[in-house]
Amino acid sequence: MQPDHNATPINPLPVIVWVLALPLIAMEVVLGLAQAGLVGGAGGISWRLQAVERFGMFPELLRYQVETGGQPYAELLRLVSYPLIHANFTHGLFAVVLLLALGKMVGEIFRWWGVLVVFFGAALAGGLAYGLLIPGVRAPLIGAYPAVYGLIGAFTFLLWTNLARSGANKYRAFSLIGALLFFQLVFGVLFGGTWDWVADVTGFVTGFLLSFVVSPGGWARVMQMVRQR
Repeated sequence: MQPDHNATPINPLPVIVWVLALPLIAMEVVLGLAQAGLVGGAGGISWRLQAVERFGMFPELLRYQVETGGQPYAELLRLVSYPLIHANFTHGLFAVVLLLALGKMVGEIFRWWGVLVVFFGAALAGGLAYGLLIPGVRAPLIGAYPAVYGLIGAFTFLLWTNLARSGANKYRAFSLIGALLFFQLVFGVLFGGTWDWVADVTGFVTGFLLSFVVSPGGWARVMQMVRQR
């Protein structure tokens, strides 16, 4: 077999994946340069903290908005803006790597708008769960992981349907999320855990459930299930 000399060395990614990843990459590059003192001068060192204050999802603020019927409404954008900012370079790097890998697998099958719905739907649901279901939590929620876990949920849905179609054990599709949660548990025991896992798990469940509707032929599949009932 003759090698394809025209083939690109990197497998192309769906455009929608770059649309989601590039803002995260740009944010981390700017904050990294600021922390290194290359941009922003002396004040650049505090840019990450300022970004957390501007984009992070603060549970106390969310609970206050619930009491006031959503006011101030502009602050509700934090439920979908917190994935932009990460705690440090490593935190952001792993999020981007997972986004590119899972986004490629999901984006090659889902339509672009389906990827958007899963990503931001998981971020929104994860933010609500973190802010409203954990009494007394005050630490802000930051990072793209709840949204990425939504893509893990969509990927799990694809595996689940393929295994069910082939007659194999469809519950094997959940091995990835099981392994990730196990590592999170071990990491939390060894180094002290946070409540971020609640947002991550919520994001996964949201991505999995949304896939029933936004995957190709998903709505027809849902209506067929409803008729069978």
